[in-house]
Amino acid sequence: MKNFLRQNGILLLVIALLLSVLIGIVSLVMGGSADPLSNIVNTVTSPVRGGIAAAADWVESVYAYVFRYGELQDELNDLRTQVGRLQEEVRQGEEAVRENEQLRELLEFQTRRRELTTEPAKVTARSTSNWESTLTLSKGTTSDIQAGDCVITQTGALVGVVSEVGVNWSTVSTIINTDTEMGGIVTRTYSAGVLEGDFSLMNQGRLKLNYLPEEAQLVSGDEVLTSGRGEVFPAGLLVGKVEGVFTDPSGQTRYAVVEPAVALDNLIEVFVIKDFEITE
Repeated sequence: MKNFLRQNGILLLVIALLLSVLIGIVSLVMGGSADPLSNIVNTVTSPVRGGIAAAADWVESVYAYVFRYGELQDELNDLRTQVGRLQEEVRQGEEAVRENEQLRELLEFQTRRRELTTEPAKVTARSTSNWESTLTLSKGTTSDIQAGDCVITQTGALVGVVSEVGVNWSTVSTIINTDTEMGGIVTRTYSAGVLEGDFSLMNQGRLKLNYLPEEAQLVSGDEVLTSGRGEVFPAGLLVGKVEGVFTDPSGQTRYAVVEPAVALDNLIEVFVIKDFEITE
């Protein structure tokens, strides 16, 4: 290398001088434009700088999205909380409306039936057996409830009869249970019979009005009330409507299938008739 520089030093110096002059002339001619070397460097590095800038922009956008996503998630959680609160307010409002409607209907019924003394009670349980239909109430002997008391809704529809009583609870045998037996009467024709539970009908949510007179001309939709016969149960309590009239297998008697006026599965609160006046 030393020999090469010693032998060609003057030549290299001349070449370097010529290159300097050439670069100066080019710069002068281009009038302030980038020199070729800078141009080459910029050309090579420009895509790299563009990629770095694009990557920086992408990172910034991702960060902004993540930050905004957190804000949106917080807003969504707040909205869910507000919706839950509003739904609860709606439920409370609906419950208040239901209770007001129930009280209004009860007041109207009590105005019509002043001879009845009632005790409100909550339905706390229902029978799940296919062999019986009963309800458990939240009141018992401490509220002066006794076996044999009738249970009604706020509109006076018959639910059933108290069959067993504890200190703070009681069991109601519903009107479709197989042990139901009380006098019934059809309001349109005044045809009287005996309201009875029937096993096959109980599973259909129905009961019988049995021992109808031969001349009784009943039609579907006829209203059936308690007759009060025997003075054990109050008269005039709504039982339901006639669904159809049939003759028993022996061919001796006719009976009507009655659809109860009360939806037993939807009961929340009922009223126990603790006392009533017998009216002639």
